[in-house]
Amino acid sequence: MTNRKLPAIAVLVITAALTAACGDDGDQRPGAAGASASTGVGHTGPAVPAAPPTTPGGTTAADPPGRAVPVGPSVTTERRPAGPPPVVLPARPAGAPGARQVVAAFRAAGLKAGNPRDRSADCGPDGLGLGCSEIVATDGVTVYVFPDETSAGDIAETWSGQSFRRGAVVLNYLEAKTPAADRARYEQVLATLR
Repeated sequence: MTNRKLPAIAVLVITAALTAACGDDGDQRPGAAGASASTGVGHTGPAVPAAPPTTPGGTTAADPPGRAVPVGPSVTTERRPAGPPPVVLPARPAGAPGARQVVAAFRAAGLKAGNPRDRSADCGPDGLGLGCSEIVATDGVTVYVFPDETSAGDIAETWSGQSFRRGAVVLNYLEAKTPAADRARYEQVLATLR
């Protein structure tokens, strides 16, 4: 053997080994990677053995009897939840009226509080992210209940002039466009609930 043929043979052996190790992603037949490497056109290097044939039990002829070896690519299934985890809202403080209780008091007092809609989902990070415990919007006013008076005070200050706070409950007049003349009546009813 001459020195000129040695590098060419080394390149062919390395190429054949890499081809056998990597295989052809498009052909998923067992043994296809070894077969394609050994039947290349113009291949003058040593023959690369093909993968041993498999039996119906999933073992190869090279495996000892009684040992099952999986055939084909290994697939792991990842189980994901159907949707995002539910948002857990903070509880309203003990003694504070609930948003529905406030709306019921408004209706009992003859105030405009029709079409109540529970929008408590807006309290969480997917909604407005206000950190409130409950929201009920009506045609006359929107009622927010917060987990503490500090949070309620902060948001009432943010909405200054368009809200009223009593304890952990904040009335917001922006969305319903509550007339200024009616606001005092809503505030008076809320003050009697505590």
